[in-house]
Amino acid sequence: MEHSGSTPAQDLPYDPETLRRINEHPCYSPEARHSFGRCHVAVAPKCNIQCNYCVRDFDCVNESRPGVTSMVLQPGEALERIDEVVDKMKHIKVVGIAGPGDPLANPETFETLRLVHEKYPDTILCISTNGLLLPDKIDELEKYGVRNITVTLNAIDPAVGEKIYTFVEYGGKKYHGREAAELLLSHQLAGIEEAVKKKMLVKINTVYIPGVNDAHIPEIAKKVGAMGVFNFNIIPLIPQYKFKDVTPPTPAEKAHMHELCAPYVRQMRHCQRCRADAVGMLGKDVQNEFGCCGKGDGSGTGCR
Repeated sequence: MEHSGSTPAQDLPYDPETLRRINEHPCYSPEARHSFGRCHVAVAPKCNIQCNYCVRDFDCVNESRPGVTSMVLQPGEALERIDEVVDKMKHIKVVGIAGPGDPLANPETFETLRLVHEKYPDTILCISTNGLLLPDKIDELEKYGVRNITVTLNAIDPAVGEKIYTFVEYGGKKYHGREAAELLLSHQLAGIEEAVKKKMLVKINTVYIPGVNDAHIPEIAKKVGAMGVFNFNIIPLIPQYKFKDVTPPTPAEKAHMHELCAPYVRQMRHCQRCRADAVGMLGKDVQNEFGCCGKGDGSGTGCR
């Protein structure tokens, strides 16, 4: 059976609550993006790895890409932001933490999850992580009701991974080269396996980097499909940092890659490469309508 991005969530053999977390999450259901939105709260500035394509800027009001936010919020401020958003936008069903660093490397993530889970127990809580700390933090995520997890997995061969990461920091030590790639991969795979065992919905993000991991991407899809992940998202490289001179894949090349991966795992084809503070429906972000700490004036100027 081929899993495509158009597979109706209703056809999947899940319990009603799991189906709700699919049908109301715009990243997990192609149909949901037309009806439901998400609110990302940027409470996690620190990161424990350095990707060769990543630049995290905290004050880019007019730029839309991962790692960007207009302001880093404290957990209490994040809750105020959510209060305002859900009061004005009833179609918001998901609260996500996606940076601007790695959520699991920031204690503020877990305080935010606690606050939101206590006040909005029916909200779908979602995190996006590089996976390094996922085995260490999976029980805490489960405790606070996180059942949707995205892991960015760019290689399942350390020989490929070492071309993508400058360093990996774990347990107070900084690792480089092949050793860093091996450490990261082992933790990613262990965390994904544990999340699937806990019946969490796992989405994999893979950055498509021509000349680096492009020939390897179908193998990633095959591996994670066999592990039981829910869907697979191919993200075209945004040329910056050490990969600033790499030509990104064309839409046709991305579409072809989806077809190569589709026999192994359900494909997500509608990603909008969200900011760390994105609010609204996919492709229709309105975060600039909400001001600092939930005290927006509707001016669209954001927080600076």
